[in-house]
Amino acid sequence: MGILFAFCCLFCSAASDFVFKLFARKPRPRGLFTAIVGVVCASVACFGPNPFDFSAPTLIWGGLTGLLSIAANLLLIEALGMISAGVGATIFRLNLVPVTLGAWLILGETISSLQWCGIIAAIAAILCFTTKPEKPSAVSGSPVRKGLLLAILACLLRAGLGLTCKYGLLQGASRSGIVLLIGLCWAVVGTLYSFFRERKQWKLDSLLLGYGLLSGICVTGITVFLAASLQYGQAAVVLPIEQMSFPLTLLFSAVILKEKITRWKAAAVLLGVLAVLLLSL
Repeated sequence: MGILFAFCCLFCSAASDFVFKLFARKPRPRGLFTAIVGVVCASVACFGPNPFDFSAPTLIWGGLTGLLSIAANLLLIEALGMISAGVGATIFRLNLVPVTLGAWLILGETISSLQWCGIIAAIAAILCFTTKPEKPSAVSGSPVRKGLLLAILACLLRAGLGLTCKYGLLQGASRSGIVLLIGLCWAVVGTLYSFFRERKQWKLDSLLLGYGLLSGICVTGITVFLAASLQYGQAAVVLPIEQMSFPLTLLFSAVILKEKITRWKAAAVLLGVLAVLLLSL
């Protein structure tokens, strides 16, 4: 059952990254967008089992998971305004690398030879993206390397999300309560982000609402299926499956947005798949 939920999370992740890219193509208020996503996520969570269980484990680990989630995704959205969907999604989903290194440095866990090969493959994938970077975005006008840096920072924050969610569930936190807190964090932090950074862009129109609702469904699916897969399956098995969404995002962007798949980009994605497989062994 855990593996089935993991594949559902994979498809929701691919769709979410693609919707993020659609939204980020033009200068729109990212904060209001994420706030709408948070409201949708929190509203759906209220219909789950025991959503208002505000015990200490739920509040602590659900709140931490929510903050990591909104911070990582805001950085990803900003990055996708500068780089292609395939590049951003691939880097974002390579968060198994910092998870593995963190467990080695902080928890004293050992890293096998195959996992070291996975780390090298992940580094090689990122280097492929920087070898021949894309042209600067017509929207942001910012250097592509800045977008790559934001995607890497988002990847580092995303690395802690799965671990905190898993630990919270092991400590007795409510699954629906965690999803509710994630939604609330998106709503509150997104509103604050927009207020302090994007007040000149405030415009709540039907297009913004549409993107927010669509993305809210995707993000809700990610959080629900992530929590369910971690509850019914082993983290070492389900987390790698959930990280395999980036080839699907690349396919979406190539077919729908006509983003060019260069040899360097294809090599990077293949190295990314190899890295995830090796790191999960």
